[in-house]
Amino acid sequence: MNDPLVSIVTICWNRKEDLRESLNGIREIDYDNLEVIVVDNYSTDGTVEMIEKEFPEVKLIKMFKNIGIEAYNIGFKNARGEYIVILDDDSFPERDAIKKMLDKFRKDEELGLVAFDVRNYYNYDDIKNDKEDQSEDAAAESKDYLMAFNGAGAGVRRGLLEKVGFYPEEFFLYWNEQDIAFRILNAGYKIRFFPDIVSYHKYSPENRSSWRAPFYYTRNAFWLIWKNYPLDMAIKFTIQLIYNCFYFSMEQKTLIYIKAMFSAFIKMGKLKGKRKPVDRSIAKNLRIPFNVSFTFFR
Repeated sequence: MNDPLVSIVTICWNRKEDLRESLNGIREIDYDNLEVIVVDNYSTDGTVEMIEKEFPEVKLIKMFKNIGIEAYNIGFKNARGEYIVILDDDSFPERDAIKKMLDKFRKDEELGLVAFDVRNYYNYDDIKNDKEDQSEDAAAESKDYLMAFNGAGAGVRRGLLEKVGFYPEEFFLYWNEQDIAFRILNAGYKIRFFPDIVSYHKYSPENRSSWRAPFYYTRNAFWLIWKNYPLDMAIKFTIQLIYNCFYFSMEQKTLIYIKAMFSAFIKMGKLKGKRKPVDRSIAKNLRIPFNVSFTFFR
């Protein structure tokens, strides 16, 4: 059996050292038929020069400004692989992850996306020891709920990605995985989490403590709801979000949630033509932790 081409796609913005470590990790992957695509969001810290000098095998695409998650879509469109592995600029898969991922896809034609077990890089040694206890066929299964995935480690069929559409460019940051998960599930494909397929991720508390995370998480929560939920559910969740924006703004003494809410309404024109409500069973059972939007100033 010929090994299919797998495209690894990541984006970066001023994370030179983290990206260097990630690309070194990717070099250790036990799979030969790979292409690695990095889309740089106009870094100014020497990231581009580092990639060109130290990783000539990488297909580097340079943006003229920071376009957020839209850069992933540039990478997806340039990918030639039958399968695409999605990573953050501070994550990389375990050596055997690609082979295991391909095995899952071969066994199940309805499997659209393989969600890796994204683990904390700083527990690297403990993780390596624990992995030996994982079953090769282990998967998270439940009849009661559906799941999205973590963008620091996931594999998807390229043809499916092209069918359902790429990341929501209007979001800029955050909730993009959940948005595309709605569309993958609504197309009749499965998303499965496999604890034996591991990706390592350097969690960045600095990024999450800035205004960007609470703003985009909150604004995009409205847009995620308006794009994907049936009307009655969309109204219900919108009212709840509005209440939470005011409540948590007072609790945490910040205006960022209210600013994000007003931005969602004022710029809702960005969603024109993009509302496609999913099947009600998917809307009810896909777990979306909306309250994460309101945890940044506690």
